[in-house]
Amino acid sequence: MSLLTHHFFVCVNDRPAGHPKGSCVEKGAAAIVDAMRRKVEEKNLWGKVQVTGTGCLGPCQAGPVVVVYPEGIWYRVPTPADVDEIFEQHVGQGKPVERLQFDPERM
Repeated sequence: MSLLTHHFFVCVNDRPAGHPKGSCVEKGAAAIVDAMRRKVEEKNLWGKVQVTGTGCLGPCQAGPVVVVYPEGIWYRVPTPADVDEIFEQHVGQGKPVERLQFDPERM
């Protein structure tokens, strides 16, 4: 088995409707996970790129949120269409997608 080059952790935390913090699932995180997993399959990246749904990552107001390791880059991924850009630019070219990045400590 080869070593992972990227591991995407996608918040799929689901709070009750109307919760003051909101939740990434409420903001479309399930579709983001699905789109990322489809990209892994489409680009035959098994064993190189992993996508894992997680519990709360913290910056709920930014959701859906994704953190990528080993770089530790945080993304706000509002739509599944943004996944294409992440896979083309971040995974394919090694350049983070600046327009989707954010600093969770500045939220």
